[in-house]
Amino acid sequence: MSTQFEATVEIDRPIEDVFAYLADGEHDPEFSPRVLEISKTPPGPTAVGTVFHSTVKDAGVRTVRDFEISEISAPTRIRWHEVSSNAVTAREGGYDLEPTRDGGTRVRIFNVLEGHGVGKLLIPFAGGAARKDAPAFGRRIKTAVESGTA
Repeated sequence: MSTQFEATVEIDRPIEDVFAYLADGEHDPEFSPRVLEISKTPPGPTAVGTVFHSTVKDAGVRTVRDFEISEISAPTRIRWHEVSSNAVTAREGGYDLEPTRDGGTRVRIFNVLEGHGVGKLLIPFAGGAARKDAPAFGRRIKTAVESGTA
């Protein structure tokens, strides 16, 4: 069983800057309060095969999550999938970026969540919480990129 959430946000920064910020997945804690720690292997620029290792806290439970970059096409597209084993995982996720007429960037983020074992019972709750937070998540990305941390 799976479910999806997505959000779209416009960021007042050029597409190249937004892409660079998002491709550096180590920025995730700046806009995702659930991410407690994150690192990547191998070091250097993000490319297909890069794995981001994170510790997250969802509903009071800490888990370790590993996401592998499956596609990266500057400056418009990033895709990942979770390679860790958890009750609920992101089967696929990504960012789609496009320039706006005023020099900004429209970003669509999405994740397809999948339940495994007991996670099949949790997926409606996890998906509902993710969909409810999606607009705020998009706004947090916008704020982080525009605040100059990019």
